[in-house]
Amino acid sequence: MKPIAVYHEHPDWFKPLFTELERRGLPYVRLDAAAHRFDPSERASSFSLVVNRASPSAYLRGHGGSTFHTLHWLRHLERIGVPVVNGSKVYGYELSKAPQLDALAEMGLPFPRSVVINDASLAVSAAKDLRYPVLVKANIGGSGAGITRYDTAEALEGAVARGEVALGIDGVSLVQESAPMRDGHITRVETLNGKYLYAINVYPATGSFDLCPADACQTTTGVELVGAACAVDAVKSGLRVEGYTPPAHIIEEVERISQFTGLDIGGIEYLVDDRDGKHYYYDVNALSNFVADAPNVVGFNPWTNFVDYIEERIAAAAVRVTA
Repeated sequence: MKPIAVYHEHPDWFKPLFTELERRGLPYVRLDAAAHRFDPSERASSFSLVVNRASPSAYLRGHGGSTFHTLHWLRHLERIGVPVVNGSKVYGYELSKAPQLDALAEMGLPFPRSVVINDASLAVSAAKDLRYPVLVKANIGGSGAGITRYDTAEALEGAVARGEVALGIDGVSLVQESAPMRDGHITRVETLNGKYLYAINVYPATGSFDLCPADACQTTTGVELVGAACAVDAVKSGLRVEGYTPPAHIIEEVERISQFTGLDIGGIEYLVDDRDGKHYYYDVNALSNFVADAPNVVGFNPWTNFVDYIEERIAAAAVRVTA
């Protein structure tokens, strides 16, 4: 069969994926999203399936050129009929937090009150009807980047006056209420093929917005997990995780979000606001690199499930070709 293309730019996040592909003897190639080209005139591809593992946060690693290039290539692949895992639809949502909130609004699901701005001078007026503290959150972020909390209107006004309020790399930011997290954690629910896979509670370090579970190397009791499962460049101190099963209505809503956004594989995050006890969704993340040492945290290896899905997609594509 034609090889599978795994398109990514992080050197360590997908080692477990490569290991599982190799264990099954599946042919694949690694494509560097940070240095990639394509020919818009081509009408066919040498790949049986493209697995999109690119992240909009690539700019944090000096690979900003991949951010919008990826969107263009995914649309090209879809035009010529190449199957893609996490295609242009969901990548477009991941690329921008603003349409994520639009999608949640269309589905009638709760999210923190937010205003989208494209000029820092608008931050104070955007927060006028919001409850403080507020966040100024980059529209394109990643691992907590581009988020600043302001506890009072005076603090935000001062930051704007001093020119300290930075917008995202696309010149867009969200001004958003910062809800106190009930029990000090957020919940990340992973889905695969539009269905619930597992969930974890993530306890961030005090003052941190970095909630990347693949880099967590401690359980909630502080027990060290398997170090080899952690991204070597980002071992977190203070970030703790635990396996969790959400209520049935949360699972149903998360599956709706996944299916609505075209999320083949990814995580949807929510928190419970300690002020009112209600849950609010705030992120649709199409880059699932899974929690570190998943067997010890959630009881199974999700990379196995992921490669099962990859094989199913290839088989389905082959049936369509021969039909």
